[in-house]
Order: sequence, then structure tokens, then C-alpha cells
Amino acid sequence: MTVPHYIGRFAPSPSGELHFGSLIAALGSYLQARASLGQWLVRIEDIDPPREVPGAANTILRQLEHYGLHWDGEVMWQSRRHEAYREALSWLRKQDLSYYCTCTCTRSRIQQIGGFYDGHCRKLNLGPDNAAMRLVQQRPVLSFKDRLRGELVADEQLAREDFIIHRRDGLFAYNLAVVVDDHDQGVTEIVRGADLIEPTVRQISLYQQFGWPVPQYVHLPLALNEQGNKLSKQNHAPALPDGDPRPVLIAALAFLNQPEIVGWQDRNLASLLSEAVNNWTLSLVPTNTSVNTSFSNAPH
Repeated sequence: MTVPHYIGRFAPSPSGELHFGSLIAALGSYLQARASLGQWLVRIEDIDPPREVPGAANTILRQLEHYGLHWDGEVMWQSRRHEAYREALSWLRKQDLSYYCTCTCTRSRIQQIGGFYDGHCRKLNLGPDNAAMRLVQQRPVLSFKDRLRGELVADEQLAREDFIIHRRDGLFAYNLAVVVDDHDQGVTEIVRGADLIEPTVRQISLYQQFGWPVPQYVHLPLALNEQGNKLSKQNHAPALPDGDPRPVLIAALAFLNQPEIVGWQDRNLASLLSEAVNNWTLSLVPTNTSVNTSFSNAPH
């Protein structure tokens, strides 16, 4: 039997520079791909211009190269993928698997009814003016298997919700874009942070609606700062240092509970990463959702 070739990916949004939490996701996905003798792709998720920081995308690519995380093939840019997303939306419309939802279904109204959309517009046959587009949820995913964490059970209301696939402001929704891109790139396994566990059930349901193979999933623990908050661009996590990348990578490997690399100070970057690939053991990665780290205060 032919074993499918492994394809992994790292898909940052250009809303700021990479920080230590970003490095955890990048390094974990890189090591999993390389240890599987597979490809590691990079995709820039520049699909939400209001959230983007000018120049951040190119800075992210430079940071990955500085840390020795070299990708395969060309970088995919979501901003150049609008036609593929439009085709996916058109197919869902033709299958009666989507509908327009107007501004009467505001966030405040949805919060008032319990936090999940109730299908208010599903049967109203509304037009596209000032409307979002929602998926007709016919394949709710109530649980899925995470290769690190085992079976994860979803909130049933979340799983059954008709979620947005095209925003009212004309932008393509994250869940739609990421599924179309991962399918088109042939991604076989998605390794990312535990903050994305919740949307996974929506994304799997979209794969099933399209009739596409569903990739495997691994959700890594999130790095927390000294205040117990997730390291993030919104929380002003400091950018990765631009000096010697090796001690930072060693800290990231320790965070992921990987075997110690003895004498790393005498290794060059390529040798260190090669050893990290050889040592990579997914089962050693912590399964708690978040882990405290003091690395948020690392100097530049």
C-alpha cells in the first residue's frame, strides 16, 4: 500500500512580527514535517487587511529564515487566492448549502440568545445586499481526534451552528479560506496552537461538505506570559530576538519537552535543527492547553 506523502504547513497572519508563541507553532509543525520525511509549506494569511501591519509579512519570512526554518516551494499568499474562494462559495450556493444573513443578526443579538446563531435567516431567501453568507450546517462535527490530545469533544451548539463563510464587509471568512487553501496545497496534517481547537470542528465540517479528505490535526500548547496571558500580538508579546537564534530554539524545544541537545553551544544552526528533527517525539509534547514561560521578556 502506498503511504501518502506528508505535507505540513505554517500559516501566520501578518498582523505583527513572530514572537516566542509563534515560534512554538512554527517549530512544532516544521519538526513534525521533517521527522515525517515530508514537505513543510508556508502560507501568509493576509486575508484581513484591517488587521495587517505593513511590512509584517516580509518580516515574518525573514524571521523564519533567520531561525533556520526553511520552507519548501513558493510561499502561498491568501490575498492572491480570491478566485479560489469565490469558486468555493459559488459551489456551496449551487448546492443550496449557504444563505445570506443580514445585519439584523448582530453580535449583540446573538449574545442575547446564548452566543450561538439560531438560523434566523436560513429560510428568508435574502439577497446579498449588506449581508454575510452562512453555511447550511448539514455535517456537524461533534468530536475529532487530535494526534497529541486524543478525542476532543466539541460544544454541540458550536458544532451545529450555521457559521459565516463570507463576511458582510466583503472579506472571505477564515474558516472557508483555510480549508480551501489546505486542500489545494494537499496538506495532510495541520500542526498549530491550541487556541485553534474550537474552529477545527467547523473546518472539518467544511471538508465534509465539499467531499474533500480531512487532514489530521495536532494542537500544541500555548505559551503564556508572566501574567498568565497567551503570548500574542494583541498582548504585545515581544518579537523574536534577531541575534543568535540557537538559545531561543533550545528554549522552544524545552517548552515542547523534547530531548535535551547536549553541547548545542558548539553546534551550528543547521546541525542543531537536524538533531532536533532526529529527536522529535510528538508524544512528549505537553498536553495541557497552556504552559507558562518566562521567555516573553527575552532581550532583542
